[in-house]
Amino acid sequence: MGKLFWKFFIFIWLGQLVAVFGTGALFWYERQSAEAAGLAAGQPHRPPPDFAGRRPPPAAHGADGGPRPPPPEAHGPEGAHRPPSLAVRGAGDDRPPPPHRGGRGPGGGLPVLPLFAGFLASLLCAAGMAWYFARPIRHLRDALAGAGGGDLAVRVGPAMGGRRDELADLGRDFDAMAERLQALVAGQQRLLHDVSHEMRSPLARLQAAIGLLRQQPGRLDDSLARIEREGERMNRLVGELLTLSRLEAGVGGPLEVVDMDELLAAIVDDARFEGEARQLRIELAGAPGGAVRADPALLQRAIENVLRNALRHSPVGGVIRVEAGCPAPGSYRLAIEDQGPGVPEAEREAIFAPFHRGQGNSGSDGYGLGLAIARRVIAAVDGKIVAKAKAPGAGSGLRVEMTLPCQPVGRD
Repeated sequence: MGKLFWKFFIFIWLGQLVAVFGTGALFWYERQSAEAAGLAAGQPHRPPPDFAGRRPPPAAHGADGGPRPPPPEAHGPEGAHRPPSLAVRGAGDDRPPPPHRGGRGPGGGLPVLPLFAGFLASLLCAAGMAWYFARPIRHLRDALAGAGGGDLAVRVGPAMGGRRDELADLGRDFDAMAERLQALVAGQQRLLHDVSHEMRSPLARLQAAIGLLRQQPGRLDDSLARIEREGERMNRLVGELLTLSRLEAGVGGPLEVVDMDELLAAIVDDARFEGEARQLRIELAGAPGGAVRADPALLQRAIENVLRNALRHSPVGGVIRVEAGCPAPGSYRLAIEDQGPGVPEAEREAIFAPFHRGQGNSGSDGYGLGLAIARRVIAAVDGKIVAKAKAPGAGSGLRVEMTLPCQPVGRD
């Protein structure tokens, strides 16, 4: 048993003992006072009744040891002998019978049996209450020790049983915290594994290019071009990882009021230039106006990541539609939809996780960080980004909607 159990036990037990003995002492004092008052009034002392409630008759012998003669009042007119009890009181004695006195001796003794029963009941009650309060706290302590040792799978909810009190709420809060920590640690481990995997491929190609250059010095230009290309890939990967780390840590640039019309015009113009080689057409539709308070560089990068993801998965000659506007006061909505193969419903939430690649995209040039960065940028300004299927009848493809807090242009 822990210290808390004994503290609960001692405090509860002492409180119950004080109540039991205090109540018993009060009744005993009142009883003693009543008996003392009866003796002072001249009432003779009579032995206490037996277990059947009967009192023994007066002594049959006198002071000299001989037979005690009955008092004169014991004989009636006809000389009949009256019962000893009536003879003691007398025919004309109208005093009330003496009060019943329990206990032992002339003044009554302490009620040992009731006090012992109260002592035992208070002992059991105090132990039960102390165990009831200390048991869940012990489970929480063991769970905290396990979590501190690295076992984040520990849970205390099942050990709480059917409790519906603050201790049970504390246990549920601990389970939620442990589950969140377990998810974060698993995400960090998965991120480390994915980073190692992504870094291994360009490093292997760099080593192969260096080895080929040593074996065939005449292919210097091709080898240098390969080394430069792989170096750029690694630099881009490290840059995206740093951006993602900054966003997860809550580190960003100063917030400014960004005119969305100007920002979208620049982003769409760059995307049209990139899509010319594959004959992709980008349509910009929506009501003009609207501004968002955010980091301009990060917001531009988030929208570019979504739009480039649509460019990467669109077929040759496809159409990408960009819709923007304020459908409700204080809300700015931006939607980008493509004509690609789409994403199954079960994977639409997973595409925003770092290094996630859908089926058939293992050979893509991306690292699976673009949409993850976009989600964190949008969340940093109290926005929301979701992936949906296109409207029925619109063909295959994916629709990504971003909802941002909107404010009039020009307000600082």
